This record gives sequence, structure tokens and C-alpha cells, in this order.
Amino acid sequence: MPLAELIQKYLAVAGGYGKLIAISSLGLSRTEAEKAFDILDEDYHISRFFQFRNENGDAYEISGFPQTHVSIDPGIQSIL
Repeated sequence: MPLAELIQKYLAVAGGYGKLIAISSLGLSRTEAEKAFDILDEDYHISRFFQFRNENGDAYEISGFPQTHVSIDPGIQSIL
């Protein structure tokens, strides 16, 4: 999934940057979400804008760790 498409999905749910949302609210299958976030988390220039949390909710395995929520920092606009 292209980064810009993932950002659009995030913004549609969150209503703006920097807001913590459930990964499950993005409308992706478990496989799609885990694959997309794994790839992005491996790239330092992109991953620094993603903040993951493991709270209550459906957990996704991202880079080997369970994560339920994500927020995306507004600085990501600099690489879009």
C-alpha cells in the first residue's frame, strides 16, 4: 500500500495528524495492516513519524511486537 494512501485512511479516521486511533479502524485486513506497517517501520525516514501503542483492542504484530493503536506526526507531510 502506498504511503499516501495509508495517510489518507488515517486522516479520514483521525480527523488530523497526531491523534491516536485503533489500527483496526483503518479498514485494512490484518494481513494488509501488518504488512504495510512492518514495511514502514523498517524505514527510519518514515518510521520516526509513526507512534505505536499497545492498549486495549485488536492487536496487530508490527515488527514483532503487538500494537493496537497508531498516531502519525504531522511532520510526515515533508516526505509525501
